[in-house]
Amino acid sequence: MIGSIRYYQDITSKIAKESEAVVVVVGYRLSPEHAFPTQWKDCLAATVHFMKHAEEHGVDPSQIAIGGDSAGGNFATVISQELLGRPDLPKLRAQVLIYPGLQALDFNLPSYQQNAAVPILFQDSVVYYGLKYFLKDSSLVDDILKGSHVPDAFRQKCEKWLSLDNIPEKFKRRKYERRPLGPFKPEVHKQVPFLLQTTFSSLFVEDAILRQFPETFIVSCEYDVFRDDSLLYKKRLEENGVKVTWFHAEQGFHGIINLCQLSLIQFPAGVEILEKVADFVRGL
Repeated sequence: MIGSIRYYQDITSKIAKESEAVVVVVGYRLSPEHAFPTQWKDCLAATVHFMKHAEEHGVDPSQIAIGGDSAGGNFATVISQELLGRPDLPKLRAQVLIYPGLQALDFNLPSYQQNAAVPILFQDSVVYYGLKYFLKDSSLVDDILKGSHVPDAFRQKCEKWLSLDNIPEKFKRRKYERRPLGPFKPEVHKQVPFLLQTTFSSLFVEDAILRQFPETFIVSCEYDVFRDDSLLYKKRLEENGVKVTWFHAEQGFHGIINLCQLSLIQFPAGVEILEKVADFVRGL
């Protein structure tokens, strides 16, 4: 819904310089002027075009990685899925995911509760802006926060993937209480079925598809509602034989890479994240 190539100029320039790689930045059309799935489809179109013409830019087609932060990380996982069905294109070398949002089933995971009021992304604002992104009524926020949009059969299917056993104990030590999902409301689900589809909730991709995913670098931040999405996705990838490199920013919060170095305050964790990303890309 917000952002631009210009907004990411310093970030992408730093990654390009320190990784010694060609970095292509995609400007996609924003919501609400352009409805979902315009955003990830724009990114897919740009990716496909570049893959077809990589050599014209001095790039080895077998060494292409895709990535993004926050919603961009979500788009990257969706594009990874889509490219698996394109035998006419080279295989991705890697994906880089910086605090991505990867599931819209359970908004009461430990990270959501612990960081519910931590700027810049709050627990309720995730759902509020998600509904705006989908051009849906924000009156659905409370029901979705409770999980009433999730059919019983889908809850059972995804239970093993969302199990708290998949989240290391150290991430459950801060204030947290188990909260079961609210009763299913078909009328709510009918308005937002796409929240649970794999073109939005990549955590729920089937094992057979995940096994084909490229090597992955994941960044999570301690003070981020999306932290546990990353931990759960990391677990699923590893269980399916995908090589994962993980960096956890103990002092990080959502959006920190955009605030690495302001005029009055510095956030070293944001600088470190970008350095780790560059190290990973350079080492491919």
